[in-house]
Amino acid sequence: MAPKSDSAEAIVLNFVNEQNRPLNSQNVADSLQKFNLKKAAIQKALDNLADNGRISFKEYGKQKIYLARQDQFNIPNNDELNQMKEENAKLQQQLQEQKKAISEVEGEIKTLQSNLTLEQIRDKDAKLRKEVKEMEEKLDKLRGGVTLVRTEDRKAVEDMVSEKLTQWRRRKRMFKDLWDAITENSPKDLKEFKEELGIEYDEDVGVSLQPYSDLMQRDKKRPRGY
Repeated sequence: MAPKSDSAEAIVLNFVNEQNRPLNSQNVADSLQKFNLKKAAIQKALDNLADNGRISFKEYGKQKIYLARQDQFNIPNNDELNQMKEENAKLQQQLQEQKKAISEVEGEIKTLQSNLTLEQIRDKDAKLRKEVKEMEEKLDKLRGGVTLVRTEDRKAVEDMVSEKLTQWRRRKRMFKDLWDAITENSPKDLKEFKEELGIEYDEDVGVSLQPYSDLMQRDKKRPRGY
């Protein structure tokens, strides 16, 4: 008589057949904890199933190893195995194609998510229109000859720049006079000596006094108010 489907023997038999590999009672007990079966009950079920010929078992010393009866399974021949391998290869190919399709769809979703919504586009359009209007108003003022900087502020800045340029020229001249005096009779290569002392000219750091002087001269010639 077959064991009831909810009995310990039925649960153990179903598990052993599903696993279809060598198992001891501890393996079965660990895997069937969700059924609240005690190890003693599982051991009894295994022994009863083995005694009734429902499963196979072998003894190795004091330990019993249980295994599903192999005669209950349909073992495929070579032709069937080859056919199964071909079907498996086709399924693997289909799986890869499905994964690729899913990846492409996910990429399209990310692209769509990164695009602006209609509401965002309208907000950005309104912001840009506001910026354009402000720039046009500023341009109209410039075209109309409006002085955007007060005369006294402009003069203060010009005086400060002029003073800094004067100091720049004076320091360059002082350095040149001192350097010429030091290196006048020096046997060393002047370029190597300069590098040894860590001295850098304006040109070495990409600056020049002349463009700033020219800018100040042009500014002095420019009519006020522009």
